[in-house]
Amino acid sequence: MSRTSRVLTEATAAARSFLRRRTAVFFTFFFPVILVVIFGALVRTQPTGGGLFAEPAGYYIPGYLAVVVLFTPLSRVGSEIARHRDGGRFEKLATTPLTRGEWLLAHTLVNVAIIGAASLLILGLVLAVTDAALVVSPALLVLPVFVALAVALFCGLGAVLGALADSQDGVIAASNTVALPLLFLSETFVPPALLPDWFLPAVAASPLTYFARGTRAIVHEPGPWVGDLAVLAALAAGFLALGAYAVPRTD
Repeated sequence: MSRTSRVLTEATAAARSFLRRRTAVFFTFFFPVILVVIFGALVRTQPTGGGLFAEPAGYYIPGYLAVVVLFTPLSRVGSEIARHRDGGRFEKLATTPLTRGEWLLAHTLVNVAIIGAASLLILGLVLAVTDAALVVSPALLVLPVFVALAVALFCGLGAVLGALADSQDGVIAASNTVALPLLFLSETFVPPALLPDWFLPAVAASPLTYFARGTRAIVHEPGPWVGDLAVLAALAAGFLALGAYAVPRTD
């Protein structure tokens, strides 16, 4: 069996496993939708009013997309590793030709497909329930690339968290501990102008910042995005490699 066949076989199995868990499917799409409804339609932005949500509605599109590209792969991949470990699956996988890198790649592909669909839903919902206006340009074709790279990056990080945590509950706790600060301190919902100067290097160190900057330069404020894409791609490759190394060989 070729490497491509092994990856596709594992990806098919992972996709079927996800679809069988209806609760997971529901909340994968329901949580970001609720966030959009609460902050986009109910709270609403107040341009020039100062404070949080003082930017135009389109400014927050990357933030809404960041919710799903950050939380979903962190929790899904980490929890999958915990389930495999608890069920003795890695002992069985060790007897097959499937490598740890191929296993992670297969699950990353599934997450890219799932989160790509969720991102499309979120983008449509934001445009429908808020005053956000999408900048239409050829650069929009690059938006799915940003989403895919961010998902791959956080799949790698999720694999590390799954390997380090000792249970599924531990994975969820670790994922939330990592994701919540990143979500609000990565140029997503909180503009850098509202943060103290001494904290700005930490914002620049967040991988989610490059997703937010790049996607904002595409959908809201036309500007250079190639540099952000290059940084995101390099980080995605690095975190995937680290995640593949962290995937347990055995239980």
